[in-house]
Amino acid sequence: MPTRHPRSVPDVLDAVIIGAGVVGAACAYYAGRSGLSVAVVDRGPVAGGTTGAGEGNLLVSDKEAGPELALALLSTRLWRELAATLPPEIEYEPKGGLVVAADETALTALRAFAQGQRTAGTEVREIAADALGDLEPHLAPGLAGGFHYPQDAQVQPAAAAARLLRASGARVRLGEEVTALLTGPDGAIRGVRTTQGELHAPAVVNATGTWGGHLAALAGAPLPVLPRRGFVLVTEPLPRLVRHKVYAADYIADVASGSAALQSSAVVEGTPAGPVLIGATRERVGFDRTLSTEALRRLAAQAVALFPALAEVRAIRAYHGFRPYLPDHLPAIGPDPRVPGLHHACGHEGAGIGLAPATGLLVAGALNGERPALDLEPFRPDRFEKPAGPDRSDRSAGPDHSGPAGGDAR
Repeated sequence: MPTRHPRSVPDVLDAVIIGAGVVGAACAYYAGRSGLSVAVVDRGPVAGGTTGAGEGNLLVSDKEAGPELALALLSTRLWRELAATLPPEIEYEPKGGLVVAADETALTALRAFAQGQRTAGTEVREIAADALGDLEPHLAPGLAGGFHYPQDAQVQPAAAAARLLRASGARVRLGEEVTALLTGPDGAIRGVRTTQGELHAPAVVNATGTWGGHLAALAGAPLPVLPRRGFVLVTEPLPRLVRHKVYAADYIADVASGSAALQSSAVVEGTPAGPVLIGATRERVGFDRTLSTEALRRLAAQAVALFPALAEVRAIRAYHGFRPYLPDHLPAIGPDPRVPGLHHACGHEGAGIGLAPATGLLVAGALNGERPALDLEPFRPDRFEKPAGPDRSDRSAGPDHSGPAGGDAR
C-alpha cells in the first residue's frame, strides 16, 4: 500500500486527483512520471470502490472498432510495459480471450465483429469448432466455433492500483472527503476543499468512478454517470480448469446495451491462485447492495453451460460492485471546456481497469498541454449537453447521489 503522507504539502500543487482507484492511480502515475507534483485524495482506502470489486479484466475482445477499442489497444501496450516495471504481485497474466458461438448465426455475427476489430489493429483468429478443445479442453461440446484474442489479459486490480500509486510519487491522502472545488473570480479551478483543509492547484482530475456525476455537479459541470451493478461468483480453488477468459457471444451485446434490467452472460476464467471467477451481470438499480439470488443463479447456469465440469464445483463466495455507466458507453476523459482546470477520468463502466493506463497517459498529457496520443473528441465531458435553445428544462444534472465525493474509480 502507498505511504500516507503528512498533511503538510506544498502551497501549490500541479494537480489534485480525486479518487484512489486504478484510474486515479494511473493518472497519478503518468502525471508523476512527467514531472508534475500531484496529490491523490480519496474519502476511503485505495481501491475501496469499483476497483476492489473488479475481476481485473484487460479486454479488447468485447470492443467494437471505434474510439473505445483504440483506447483499449493503447492500454494493452501500456499494461505490458507496466508489467515489466511493477512488482509481480499485480498478477499480470496475458492469458488471452476466447469468445465462443453457440450456433452459425452467432458465429457469423462474431466473424463480422472480429473483422472490424482486425482492421483497427486487433489480433484475432477464428477457431473452428473441432479446434476449440485444443485451447480449452473442458469446454462444452457442440459449439459452432469461436475467436481467439491473444491480447486479452488480467491483473489483480487492487494490487495494481496500490503499486501504481506507490510508483507515482504522489502525496496520497486517504480518508479525506472532498467537499468543494475552489475556483477563482474567472471561474477557473484553484484547488479543492476537504474535511482536512484545502489543497491548491490549477487542475483537478475527477477520477471518482460511480461518483463522477456528483463531483462534476460540485463543479457546476453536469455529467450523467450512473451506477450499474454487477455480481461475481468465486469457486473453490481448482487445478487450472479454464485457461483463457472464455465467454459467449451474447456478452458483447450485454456490454453495449443501455437496458436497466438484469442482464447476465458468464465470463469464466481461472486465476493463478486457483479459484475460478464467474461474472458478469449488469443492472441499473442505483446503489442497492441487496444480494440478488437470481443474478447468481443465472451466472452459475451459464458458466456450467460453457464448462460442464463446474457443475460439481462449489461456489465459496460472491461479491458485487457498481460500474460507472455513461449513456453512450464511452468514458469522459480530458479537460472540461465548461470549467477551466477541471479534467475528467471517469465513466469507464466495466472497462476501467483495462483502460486505466491509456486514460492516465491522456490525462497527464492534457495537464501538460501536450498533443494527445489519441483523439479526445469522442470522450469530451460536455458531449451530453444539449445545444443552447429556448428550452433547457430537461438538461441532465447528473445522478441523484446522496453521498460525498472522493470515491473510487474502476
